[in-house]
Amino acid sequence: MLFEILAGGDFRSILISLLFSMPIILFALSFHETAHGYVAWKCGDNTAYNLGRLTLNPLRHIDPFGFFSMLIFGFGWAKPVPINTRNFRNPKRGMVLSALAGPAANALLGIIGAALFGFSVAWHNSLVVAHANEFLITCVYYATELFRLSAIYNFLFMAFNLIPVPPFDGSRFALAFLPPKTYFGIMRYEQQIMIGILVVLLLLSRLGFSPFSWIAQELTYLIANPVFKLAGALL
Repeated sequence: MLFEILAGGDFRSILISLLFSMPIILFALSFHETAHGYVAWKCGDNTAYNLGRLTLNPLRHIDPFGFFSMLIFGFGWAKPVPINTRNFRNPKRGMVLSALAGPAANALLGIIGAALFGFSVAWHNSLVVAHANEFLITCVYYATELFRLSAIYNFLFMAFNLIPVPPFDGSRFALAFLPPKTYFGIMRYEQQIMIGILVVLLLLSRLGFSPFSWIAQELTYLIANPVFKLAGALL
């Protein structure tokens, strides 16, 4: 993402985007991990709860390398919330629900951000047409950028974690339907699989293509455009 930001504007715009991006990423990663732990707790596993991981405090969740990878390349990670599947009342169901809780949390934030982005663009346009107060126009403009980045980063993190191979959250759902022997046989290689995927994504980013950035932007504008049209008709 940093490469895209640097290529997309003047120094002021770049600085504003970076200042907005950092807290957005911190919250997106923290909300993601808290959702994992909360659903696991509701399904019977108190591990994350006992370790104090059911909190939005980013200091309890952030992995520095994962944070800067998200900021620079558009994909990243936090410290995984520990989950003990043996504590689940229904292990397979608990594993699937707790795994999908993180991406679902980011999807919710992405939808809210995209809807607010569409509304704020329409509001900004109406203020410009009405020759409203310059300070108000500027504030709404910055809010527009904040909501846009919030939607994009949350959809980025959602898409990244739905990769259906270990160690990503999508694998817990995709592999839950396999026999236990096959599942744990694949899980043995999750570290090597993750390294391989990260290498591929880094190569793609060097070539100027990020599949997750594309997905995130498409989802953002898919939601924002109808909100923009509706708000534009009402304002």
